[in-house]
Amino acid sequence: MIQKIKKYSTTNTLVILGIILGIAFGTFLPELALKQQVIGQMFISFLKMLVVPLVFCSIYIAIMGLGSLNDLKTIGLRTISLYLLTTALAVLLAIVVMNIAPIGEPTPLDGLEYAKASEIAPFSFQAMILSFIPTNIFNSLSEGSMMQIIVFAILFAIASMHLHADRQALMLDFFTGVTNAMLTMAEWIIKLTPIGVFSLISYVIADQGAGVILELWKYVLMVLIVLFIHAIITLPAVLALLGRVNPFSYLSNIREAPIMAFSTASSAATLPVSMRIAEDVGGVSKKHASFVLPLGATVSMDGTAAYLTIAVLYISHLAGVDLSFMDQVLLGITVVALSVGVAALPSASLVMMVVILNQIGLPVEYIALIVAVDRILDMARTSLNVTSDLVVVKIVDQMQKKV
Repeated sequence: MIQKIKKYSTTNTLVILGIILGIAFGTFLPELALKQQVIGQMFISFLKMLVVPLVFCSIYIAIMGLGSLNDLKTIGLRTISLYLLTTALAVLLAIVVMNIAPIGEPTPLDGLEYAKASEIAPFSFQAMILSFIPTNIFNSLSEGSMMQIIVFAILFAIASMHLHADRQALMLDFFTGVTNAMLTMAEWIIKLTPIGVFSLISYVIADQGAGVILELWKYVLMVLIVLFIHAIITLPAVLALLGRVNPFSYLSNIREAPIMAFSTASSAATLPVSMRIAEDVGGVSKKHASFVLPLGATVSMDGTAAYLTIAVLYISHLAGVDLSFMDQVLLGITVVALSVGVAALPSASLVMMVVILNQIGLPVEYIALIVAVDRILDMARTSLNVTSDLVVVKIVDQMQKKV
């Protein structure tokens, strides 16, 4: 265990160095930074290459390893409940901070337009539920439709429990072998992390520039403050209270995964790294990591929920609309509810923001003012999403060990 922690600590040091050098490279040599984007894209592609087979096989062997539907129900309910709890706490924190220190001055709508909002079909609960069910699993696998893959993997594993013991053992051995192969490949890709991070960060800095951030510094700072508070106070408190472990020691050990999430801005792309780190240095059993983390990469959205709450309240101030206490309660409930379901739809964050703005009666055109810094904030909120996943998997692991 100590050797594994040292190995990841060395990688962490190189990754942080990659971030620093990437910022400098993107700032002083922006033209070169824009041209080398392909390196970062290759890095993300290598990670995403592993996601679909890893999620499918991990979910399958995790459920088969549980042995009974009662165990599946227990761990499933605990996982979903904890994800909802941490998301609700993130939303509550965002609302409280935005009420204590409100930002955003009334701004006219003249000339504002967010064209993408008109391309989004109206949200419906029926469409959301149907989006969970694959009509063609091979199509779902090829397109990477994670919620559909998870649903099929769960049903496939449950059906496999009814097979003869010899066939169960054969299938479990096969999918375990595939998972181990995927995680071995993940170890190879982890070694490329410093180079990938350098490329991704330098491109973002060169593409976005510091000017955009300076224009919206209050909004960017507010989002980062809320995400930071949730990461260093709320989540550690939940982990200490429910998991009965030293939260800061654990979070320090698994810090490479949030750093990776920050650079890739993708929970799915970070999943192979999260699973390997949770098992190697987080002390989480493979069975629990294999079930909780793939689910979390799809439905856990602490950072996104906090970001959306701040964005909507900020837009309400730009529109000169003061949301009442009940309006803000409705906003919180809506964000938490949508965070689980809308994750299965394309452009989840955009869908959620448009739905919420329409529900509250705020003009979606104001999204045009904040979309410029969305990439920067996407990196930060994805990092928090992954941190939350790793906190929840540790709590579930601790709870299941006591059973």
